[in-house]
Amino acid sequence: MAKLSLFERRRRRVRTALRSRGGDRPRLSVHRTGRHIYAQIIDDAGGRTVAAASTLGGKSSGANLDAAAKVGKDIAAAAKKAGVTTVVFDRGGFLFHGRVKALADAAREGGLEF
Repeated sequence: MAKLSLFERRRRRVRTALRSRGGDRPRLSVHRTGRHIYAQIIDDAGGRTVAAASTLGGKSSGANLDAAAKVGKDIAAAAKKAGVTTVVFDRGGFLFHGRVKALADAAREGGLEF
């Protein structure tokens, strides 16, 4: 078996912990690249995406905290519209710092509970 990268080890550890503690709540999954940031609310029981938001197609770049905060507010609004109020936060292998933290804080301000 090939040795896993630190990112992959973190991602697996986070996902395993979410499965044990998350219960039946939907998952707020975050993906970050150098240019954009993406967020989805996924219903794992039904296997479908309930809501999504990203910096794609918008005027703001995903490479700063302001754009990440805007995505957080957008995902919270989309979740309310879909009837979701509580989620479990899946940061993947990304550290809870910088843009990921800004997105999470903005989503909490927007009304999501996690």
